[in-house]
Amino acid sequence: MSAAPLVGYSSSGSEDEAEAGTQARPGAGGRPRGQKLPVPDSVLHMFPSTEEGPEDDSAKHGGRVRTFPHERGNWATHVYLPYDAREEFVDLLDTLLFHAQTYVPRLVRMEAFHLSLSQSVVLRHHWIHPFVQALKDRMASCQRFCFTANRVKIYTNQEKTRTFVGLEVTSGHTQFLDLVSEVDRVMEEFDLATFYQDPSFHISLAWCVGDAQLQLEGPCLRELQIVDEFEDSEMLLRMHAEQVRCKSGNKFFLMPLNFPKEAERRLPQVRVHLLQPPAARCGLQAF
Repeated sequence: MSAAPLVGYSSSGSEDEAEAGTQARPGAGGRPRGQKLPVPDSVLHMFPSTEEGPEDDSAKHGGRVRTFPHERGNWATHVYLPYDAREEFVDLLDTLLFHAQTYVPRLVRMEAFHLSLSQSVVLRHHWIHPFVQALKDRMASCQRFCFTANRVKIYTNQEKTRTFVGLEVTSGHTQFLDLVSEVDRVMEEFDLATFYQDPSFHISLAWCVGDAQLQLEGPCLRELQIVDEFEDSEMLLRMHAEQVRCKSGNKFFLMPLNFPKEAERRLPQVRVHLLQPPAARCGLQAF
């Protein structure tokens, strides 16, 4: 990163030519008048250029490359459904990763798990609060649901700079589409990119830098379709969607989903016997 000058000097071409043809007169201490003292490098490096963004060192992020350049005041934002993994799920993941790493050794296990409901978009700082409030308003009518993710599938990002091993959702797809529809409406309000057409909802399990799709598909992918053979896999891979989260920069916002409306309980039918006049009860006709 180049250092910016501590003080900037502006001059026109004519002034430069005039100064070049004029001999500087000595001032106090024998230093030519108008000559500036040099600024030590140690001081210059204290003031990095404000015109350049922070150094984007991919080595500090496992080799990952930003999908869009960092810019001061821009906050990378993502809407998703979190999944808190149980110990048994991690055991299953370790088994899958062991098989996959025989084909692509650089695969790394994910540290946290989620299902995306939006693309990564950029928000200006002053948009964050109204954006999150709009999301909360949309999520207020959404209900909790159960879904199953039990099919291993290989994914890449749009730029083909990262590859993922994921578990694809096989039931609950309609409910996910309903959530995405609400999120997309908020994106449209803020003129941001909506979610992908015909999305494949999934939980990413492991990832690596680069496009490793060819190595992982084919024989490797067939070997990874062992989740149904795992003990209690049916219960393990049946998951609950209970809240939506929004991550903007280093801030997290939680939006709980509503409990499903209970079916109306049918009250027991009570027979009501109308009271009859004494004469009627005795078979007499009342006049």
